[in-house]
Amino acid sequence: MGKNDAIDAEAVCEAKANQIRGLVAEYGLVAPQQLARLRAAVPDWLEDADNGLTSRFRGLLSGLWRDLKTLDRRVAELDHEINRIAQSDPVAKRLQQLRGVGPMAATALVATVGNAEQFANGRQMAASLGLTPKQHSSGGKYRLLRISKRGDAHLRSILIHGARSVILTARLKDDRLSQWVTNLAGRRHPNGAANSLMPALGPLSHGPA
Repeated sequence: MGKNDAIDAEAVCEAKANQIRGLVAEYGLVAPQQLARLRAAVPDWLEDADNGLTSRFRGLLSGLWRDLKTLDRRVAELDHEINRIAQSDPVAKRLQQLRGVGPMAATALVATVGNAEQFANGRQMAASLGLTPKQHSSGGKYRLLRISKRGDAHLRSILIHGARSVILTARLKDDRLSQWVTNLAGRRHPNGAANSLMPALGPLSHGPA
């Protein structure tokens, strides 16, 4: 399975949902932004005979609804495959021992960087993914800028979301790592704190974290 298959299926699913939202808005129906709530709303619209939808539009909406359900099934199949790979690949299994790294992030990392033997440390790997700040020097002084955002944007997004979840759950724990994460989050902007956690991944080839 290509690492972009699930991404593509989800993108098409969201595009189909946006198409539904745009079409029903012309009839004065307010479509939920959450995809789960939209899924629940469409059957109600189709069954409501008094909402002003024409028979032709009901046929169009019904077809889009079937397409969306087909895409949902495809996404579920790909999620199942990702979970299977995450449990069978030794590097992916090792990665999931890290906080904030689930099957999606683990398999995406393996697909992108392999076992990471090419990196000397976690910071090098984070830099290759665009998760470290750019540097600007002037007059002998160095200033850190925003992260470079190099590499795979989708993988970077997954990792940052994982780091944010680590920050949120750390507040409920009192172990040393959680205390360090909480202190870091207290000193920095939430996005900056999440980015700072990325180098902690370390080279994947070094064994369990």
